[in-house]
Amino acid sequence: MYTLIVGTKEWSSWSLRPYLALRAIGTSFQEEVIRLRHDSTTQEVQRRSPSGRVPLLKITENGREHTIWDSLAICETLAERHPDAKLWPDDPFVRAEARAYAAEMHSGFPDLREQLSMEFVRRLPLPELRQATAAQIARIIAAWTEALQRHGVEDGFLFGPFSIADCMYAPVVSRFRTYGVPVPGIVQTYCDRVWSLPAMQDWAKAAQREVDSGLA
Repeated sequence: MYTLIVGTKEWSSWSLRPYLALRAIGTSFQEEVIRLRHDSTTQEVQRRSPSGRVPLLKITENGREHTIWDSLAICETLAERHPDAKLWPDDPFVRAEARAYAAEMHSGFPDLREQLSMEFVRRLPLPELRQATAAQIARIIAAWTEALQRHGVEDGFLFGPFSIADCMYAPVVSRFRTYGVPVPGIVQTYCDRVWSLPAMQDWAKAAQREVDSGLA
């Protein structure tokens, strides 16, 4: 029913997000990986995706194939199709807040993305941060802390159970780990919890294979 087309796992932060959502709903899916930063990348992506970007979700149903692009749109589609997975909180106001968190990540933090690019399994020195990058990191830490204090429960995530908000911020967890960004204890516990998810560990193993084979 589902085929998720992603980019190189060491680098593709946007691909990680719907991958985690698919793993969270517990349904089987096929996966295609397009090698990024390669001579054939543009052609391979454009051949599959109307937006010219990854990720892309293909849904085959009743003999028809439907295509959804954009990480957040894919996650929202999965939440609608699998309500029992509870990818958003049940309470409408908490759900609205979780959506605001997800949307802020989707549209914001450009300096963080640029200066601390995702290198999922590598460990790199923390560069001297630009003022804007430092401010964006501070905003994320403050937002996570507030959500965890208000909604998190023991062994929980930003809004209690794992949600799309956690999917959207999972690449930031990897960035903080890669560059050794210092964070307060409550945030470090959250990062460790996200990193230990089986889906994150499986993604890490695949990313390590890419690095070891010279594909990333």
